[in-house]
Amino acid sequence: MGKLAFVFPGQGAQSVGMGQDVYESNPDSRKIFDEADEVLGFDQKKLIFEGPEAELKKTYHTQPALLTTSIAYYEALRQAAPTPDYVAGHSLGEYSALVVAGVLSFADAVRIVRLRGEYMESAVPGGQGAMAAVLGADRAALESLCARLSREAGIVEPANVNCPGQIVVSGSKEGVQAVIEHGKEAGAKRVLPLEVSGPFHSSLMKPAAERLADTLRNVPMNPAGIPVIANVSAQPVTDPEEIRRLLVEQVCAPVLWEDSIRRLIDEEVDTFVELGSGTVLAGLIKKIDRSVRVLSVNSKEAVDQALVEL
Repeated sequence: MGKLAFVFPGQGAQSVGMGQDVYESNPDSRKIFDEADEVLGFDQKKLIFEGPEAELKKTYHTQPALLTTSIAYYEALRQAAPTPDYVAGHSLGEYSALVVAGVLSFADAVRIVRLRGEYMESAVPGGQGAMAAVLGADRAALESLCARLSREAGIVEPANVNCPGQIVVSGSKEGVQAVIEHGKEAGAKRVLPLEVSGPFHSSLMKPAAERLADTLRNVPMNPAGIPVIANVSAQPVTDPEEIRRLLVEQVCAPVLWEDSIRRLIDEEVDTFVELGSGTVLAGLIKKIDRSVRVLSVNSKEAVDQALVEL
């Protein structure tokens, strides 16, 4: 019998209207949206359900909105689903995983990610940072190309190692532009600039990491009841102090998503349940290993379907 992992998406998965069907149909999910409004001090659910999209896309709105939606779907599934053996989340999604693992209360998590979004948004002046998706490149070759271009053009670093042939780079506008121009040297078939508000998961985020460290210092954390695969190390963690340290590092370090999924498969996970908006993680997991089963729980119907299949 294989093992079960719940995984949670990060920024980029958001869409106007996400979670509204479980808000309307499930009292536990409704409680989550209402609690988030209370903690944040404004009508977040109106923004999530009605938009405008441009407002929802602002990092400091996107992060709590995605966390709230993921946990709302988790609440809809939780009563009747088996407990997962592991949890993991992509970047911001790691906070959803920590709520499910019992490390953070939902109220603390939603407050922290709102601040995290503000810190990330303001760490680098607008227009000075950039990110791009590099498709088809060799990982080691891209790492050495980034090291060289950081010296020659401007800081650029691998930010998300998503799946074979898909690595996102992040850094200065000049550094990312240099990867767009020289990507073929690392075997890239295409390099696509991303529409983001900052150079996330690069060393340029250091000011945000320092502010987050101050915020996290006073937040109570429990030992994880379910092992969490950390983005920074792709290793299972349960110790609250280690988790606190890794959350700070995560702001500037690459998200080792491919390594995290491979680690879970090594741990005999053969069923992944993606909880939250979209199907981004399902797509990545299938590119890492076609043989595993992936369910995306992103609608009321998908909750019902998952309960039949799990």
